[in-house]
Amino acid sequence: MIRTIGRGALVAIALVLALRSAFAEDFPSRPIILIVGLAPGGITDVTARVYADAVSRLTNQPVVVENRPGAGGAIAASTVQNARPDGYTLLVFSGSQHATVAAASQAPYDPVKGFAPITFLFNSVLALSVPADSPAQTMEELHKIGRKKPGGLLFGTPGLGSPSHLLGARILLDQKVPAETIHYHGGGPMLPDLLTGRLDFSWPTLSLAHPFFADKRLRALAIDADTRSPMLPDTPTLTELGYGKERVASWFGVAAPAGTPPELVDRLNGIFLSASRDDELKRQLDKNGTPIVTSTPAQMAQAMDEEWVAMQQLVKVLDIQIR
Repeated sequence: MIRTIGRGALVAIALVLALRSAFAEDFPSRPIILIVGLAPGGITDVTARVYADAVSRLTNQPVVVENRPGAGGAIAASTVQNARPDGYTLLVFSGSQHATVAAASQAPYDPVKGFAPITFLFNSVLALSVPADSPAQTMEELHKIGRKKPGGLLFGTPGLGSPSHLLGARILLDQKVPAETIHYHGGGPMLPDLLTGRLDFSWPTLSLAHPFFADKRLRALAIDADTRSPMLPDTPTLTELGYGKERVASWFGVAAPAGTPPELVDRLNGIFLSASRDDELKRQLDKNGTPIVTSTPAQMAQAMDEEWVAMQQLVKVLDIQIR
C-alpha cells in the first residue's frame, strides 16, 4: 500500500529541516572542546592546540584542548563517543591507534560506528632517532647491534598502538631484531629517556625530535615519508632503504560522536577546512614539518573503515595485547 504524506506533515518536515539548518549556521555559540588521548607535548597535542587557536579565530568562540591520556587513547575515545552529539565535544586522534586499541582489546568504544568523521587534519612524519652517543650510524647498524645485545634493543613509543609503535614493531618483526618495548603517554614524556640513552631508539615525530637533531643530542637514521624532508635532507626515507611495505597509516583527524546531525558535521568540516588555510596555522605546521591533510567526511569515513580492517590484521601479526 502506498501512503501519501499530508500537507501538514510536509510543512512539519520542512520546519524541522529549516531549524536544523539554522542551528548549523549559528554553530558554535559556546566553547568547543577538543579531546586528545595523549599527554601534552606530543605532536597530537601540539597540533591540536594550533588548530584550536585557528578555529577560535574563525568562530569567535573559545576552543579548549583537554588531554585525557591512558589506555592507548581509549579513555579519550570513549569520552567523546558518549558525549552529546551536538558538535561541542570532538576527538583528535591517530587513525591507526584508534583502530588498533579497539582491535586488540575490549575497548569501551567502537572505532567506526561510534563516531561521525569530520576531516583529516595532518600527517605525522616519523624519524628513527637514536641518542647522540649511539654507535649506530645507520638503520642496518642499529639492527645489528640489537641482534647482539643481551635482551635486545630498548624501544620507546609515545603510546601503545600509535603510528610510532606500529611502524617500529613491524620493522623489528620483519628484520628479526629482538627488543623490549616501553610505552609512554605521549612523545613528550618519552623524550627524556631517549635523550639520556635509557632507550636505544624511538620513532618520534619529526616536529618533536628536530630541535634535538639540530643541537646534536639525537641522530636521525631514517624518516617515514614519501620524500626526503628539507629539515633532514641527508636522512634517507624508508622507501629508499627498502622498507616501504612496513609503513603504516600516519593520518590524524577529528571526529564527533555518532548521531551528530549531518548538517552540523558539514558545518564543522567547513570550519576545520577553513582553519587549515589559516596563515598562522600553516606557518606553525610548516615549521614543525607536519603536512596538512584535509578530506570530506565521506573520505575520512572510508579511511576509518579501511584502517579498522588493516589494524585487526596487524594486531594479530604483532600479537599486540591491550588490556
